[in-house]
Amino acid sequence: MTRVVLLGASPGPIAYDEPNVPPARLALTSLPGSPTVLARLYGQLTAMDPEPVAIVRPADADDHRRHAARVVESADTAADLRALADAAETAGDNLLLIPSGAVVHDELIYQITKSKRGALALVAKEPREEDENGEPVGYDVPIEDAEPEIGDRVLEGLMVRARVSRTRVVSVGSAYHAVTRPNAILLGPVHVHQRHAAVLAEAARELADMAHLFGPEDDLVQLLVLGLVRKGVSVGIRGRRDLFYARVGSQAETDAAVAAMAGINEDRARLNNAVKGADGFFTTYFVSTYSRFIARWAARRGLTPNQVTLISIALGVLSAGAFATGTRAGAVAGGLLIYFAFVFDCVDGQLARYARKFGVLGAWLDATFDRAKEYVVFAGLAVGSIVAGQGDVWTLALVALSVQSVRHLLDFSFGVANRRKPPVPLPTLALNVPDDRPLRDALEKRRNTRTGGVRGLLKLWTRAGRFRAVHWARKMIVFPIGERFAAIAITAAIFEPRITFLTLVIWGTIAAAYTLTGRLMRSLA
Repeated sequence: MTRVVLLGASPGPIAYDEPNVPPARLALTSLPGSPTVLARLYGQLTAMDPEPVAIVRPADADDHRRHAARVVESADTAADLRALADAAETAGDNLLLIPSGAVVHDELIYQITKSKRGALALVAKEPREEDENGEPVGYDVPIEDAEPEIGDRVLEGLMVRARVSRTRVVSVGSAYHAVTRPNAILLGPVHVHQRHAAVLAEAARELADMAHLFGPEDDLVQLLVLGLVRKGVSVGIRGRRDLFYARVGSQAETDAAVAAMAGINEDRARLNNAVKGADGFFTTYFVSTYSRFIARWAARRGLTPNQVTLISIALGVLSAGAFATGTRAGAVAGGLLIYFAFVFDCVDGQLARYARKFGVLGAWLDATFDRAKEYVVFAGLAVGSIVAGQGDVWTLALVALSVQSVRHLLDFSFGVANRRKPPVPLPTLALNVPDDRPLRDALEKRRNTRTGGVRGLLKLWTRAGRFRAVHWARKMIVFPIGERFAAIAITAAIFEPRITFLTLVIWGTIAAAYTLTGRLMRSLA
């Protein structure tokens, strides 16, 4: 379960002509039942946490109590931070910190809370041209010589006082803390893994003692992420992408937010998010382009991922039977059946992610019978070769099976070992230091120590992945399951089984050598 903390006392977007209206007074008039912003948000969050914590000003406490929240009344920013520290210390679970004036898609909340990162923040970058390293174009002074600044630019009503890289928050500022070239705002939701809850609590208490140094425009989320970053926690970032999020402080902003949200197809975004972003070339372009729609069709008819897995298994067995006939028609039919067995193998995972139906049994079935289908097809091809009088290829079949088994063993063992490897710690900086130059210098030193030798080679290879041709070549060379099933389907339908097994052995051996080299280099880095 995720423990939810609503930040009802956070200043929110800066209003220049009128004070912010409490979310309990803002109606979403175009939605069914015209709920208030606050009521809708509670409805979205109670599935994760039946009794979220709300840190609010006394004047707003009754509005939150109507929604059965555990309400903590606080008078100022210092009290807000101490209340949040208490909530973090007693949570016992992951934490989702979210402003109470948020208008947000359900799918975006889900995407943030399912993150496996230690901490994740929703951000919006300033619209600036960047170079290949993510640095803004147009500055005459290199970043290592730039002066930290107290950001005074405003984006979406929030102060631009955060600096982010491509993957994480690098530094955060306040009215007291200066930041080198701030380029983003922290929109609001922050997900913190329970292993960092104690760090969050410690940072919040230290910040509470410094509250007199902050300005009225300093957002509570911004201060908390500042504390996490300076305590050495890697705070990942994500944008809204194809989903909606806004913080509202007036009825006009609320109406505009609802209109903008209505223009975004949340179901399509949810469907797109059901597709793995790291799939191989064949899966991406020849399966996932339409398999997601099969997954949605299955979800709407009540099919479960395990039922789809059984369909995939059945198609795999039928494919093996078709190959075993030893006829050309059987080989073509087997190729088509193994292709659709793989399609439904993708559909079961996409259905699980789309319908959010996960289970240990399903994960075990999927992982186990992926291998079983492949090896049953090997047997079918070997039998078919004998039936067709094309020779005994059982030895080749066993070699192909051995190559794949060794590859799976390498992947599994490296994954286990890699999970035990402690992450390289990020530099820290005391919260009372007024600018981030020491943090910037420490990060630069850390970067320089990681650019030579094996680490340097790995970094260059990673950067090369920005080119699409290199990216897809790297995906294909490791011979993932989509490419393997495609190789089986095509070669078996056109040639004889011997060619199929030679393709599997040669490509599989190259993939094993490439993977093993990469694993060794990463182990030594």
